[in-house]
Amino acid sequence: MASAAEAITPTRGELLKLARRIELAKRGHQLLKEKRDALVAELFDVLDELQDAIEEAYKRMDEAFKELTAAEITMGALEVKKAALASGRDLEVDLDTRYIMGVTVPIIETGDVRRRVTERGYGLIQTSSKLDDAARKFEAALESIIKLAEVEETAKSLAREVEETKRRVNSLENIIIPQLESAKKYIEFRLEELERETFFRLKRIKRAMV
Repeated sequence: MASAAEAITPTRGELLKLARRIELAKRGHQLLKEKRDALVAELFDVLDELQDAIEEAYKRMDEAFKELTAAEITMGALEVKKAALASGRDLEVDLDTRYIMGVTVPIIETGDVRRRVTERGYGLIQTSSKLDDAARKFEAALESIIKLAEVEETAKSLAREVEETKRRVNSLENIIIPQLESAKKYIEFRLEELERETFFRLKRIKRAMV
């Protein structure tokens, strides 16, 4: 028998305690398995969403750089750079959270990413409409990148929780429950031995008294 089991006092009371602990451990194991399966299903949904977000971000970035190239051909790279510096701004970003299956995931909210032509800071007379097109495409790309960041972090958080839940399921399944059951069998074995010893002792006493 395992040394951990041998350290347990083989009594009926201890046997009842172990039986209750095994029942609770098995119930917890089942609940964790259900949670793991639900989390995995949720993670697959988010991974599908992540793949869509990646494709959308790449598509919009590709469109934006094509428009940027067209603007540079029309205006010259230096003039485009000057206009870009003039249109720079800070974008307010608010971080909040929500819960999926008890897992905290982020919500990323921003102010208006898209601006009207007159709000971009560069002169309209000195620039081409191609620059306006490029700016509009980059603003759309930025929206996609922000969405991508939110979905990606959600997937990471769910993946971490799946791994932690799997670890707990495996611990219960392969370590804790087998140890408890081993200890229970040991106590049952020792109690049976004690009962046999008591039976034979009483039998000897009875024979001695005859």
